[in-house]
Amino acid sequence: MLAQRTVMLKSSATAAARSAAKAAAARGKEIIDLTAGEIWSDLASSVREGAIDAINCNVNRYTETLGLMELRHALARKISAETAQPWSADEIAVTSGAKQALFNATMVLLNPGDEVLIPSPYWTTFPAQIVIAGGTPIFVDTRRNNYVPRLTDLAAAITPRTKAIVVNTPNNPTGTVYDRDILAGIATLAVERDLWIIFDECYGSFVHAPHSHDPIISVAPRARERTLIVNSFSKSLALAGWRIGYLAGPNAVIDAVKALQSHTTSNPNVIAQHALLHHLGTKNPTFQLRLQRHIANARALGLSILSALTLVPQPAAQGGFYFYLDLSDLQMRTKANGRKLDADDVVSALMDAGVATVSGTAFGDPAGIRLSFGIDLELLDKGLRRLTATLNELTFCFARHL
Repeated sequence: MLAQRTVMLKSSATAAARSAAKAAAARGKEIIDLTAGEIWSDLASSVREGAIDAINCNVNRYTETLGLMELRHALARKISAETAQPWSADEIAVTSGAKQALFNATMVLLNPGDEVLIPSPYWTTFPAQIVIAGGTPIFVDTRRNNYVPRLTDLAAAITPRTKAIVVNTPNNPTGTVYDRDILAGIATLAVERDLWIIFDECYGSFVHAPHSHDPIISVAPRARERTLIVNSFSKSLALAGWRIGYLAGPNAVIDAVKALQSHTTSNPNVIAQHALLHHLGTKNPTFQLRLQRHIANARALGLSILSALTLVPQPAAQGGFYFYLDLSDLQMRTKANGRKLDADDVVSALMDAGVATVSGTAFGDPAGIRLSFGIDLELLDKGLRRLTATLNELTFCFARHL
């Protein structure tokens, strides 16, 4: 018999969408994959040099559980500059990507039955890890407010069991960027109601004008003692496969994370740590700026193509590298076999047309789909034109395929 907790677990829906795209391609179908949360890019030369130097120096030993002290100092300097607050290495844990940082946070914060507020649509891992830790995710719908949570809705969702709120900006999947007013309001609510803030800013390097990314504690310094910052280099340095990220927070939390991590993964990959340390030491923003230009160009291209959609409004795509399409109007006007379509139906039709996307049902939203524009521009152009044509002809498409 398996453990009871396995009943509550499902594989990541975004990973399942990638797998479905690969399976279709393996069967010989041409698939343009818009599912992955990663950027198609070469390595930064500074990252490559740091990794090669470490390998040439025969680096192969354990580091401290929470990562190289030199790297933690470098990350503390980075976070200090970003938040306008002083940080020390003792407040930083280097982790195997943002997922481990989030897992560590939920495991050291939550007791069985504790509730955590999650604005919806949400990244699939947030509720899954809360459940693993014995907590209860409480979803706060944002769809009627342009995917921004209303403070009144958040306040109404708080109960005596509420322990934390997840703040993810720029948001995955919607691409929404929370402005300073909403961040200040969330911080005030957390302080007044004694809540932790889990602040996921993994897409903070990609914010599109006129919007800007603001760390919540730079907006509300008094929330610092109850805020955990989660970040990674999967997006900002296009290092998704390297699995390197960090958690920043109060000393007591980081001490507890150290004890937990010592019994799970121990230290993150040592070569990735040295590569990142070398990159941070160069203080050369050239690669990140080039990556940001690529994403900005991809966004502009995509918005131009998606402007031809007739039943789907153009996505805002304020930050990150996703287009999140609201299918509500299309669903109201288009039915398949006498029923209203959901996002899974649309994703299936798009797969038939050779475009792989992620259904909003993965994110708690049966009326949305997520498209990544982190891929090659030529493929993006081709894929979005296919998608636009398919959605504009959806009545006929579903008559054929459902």
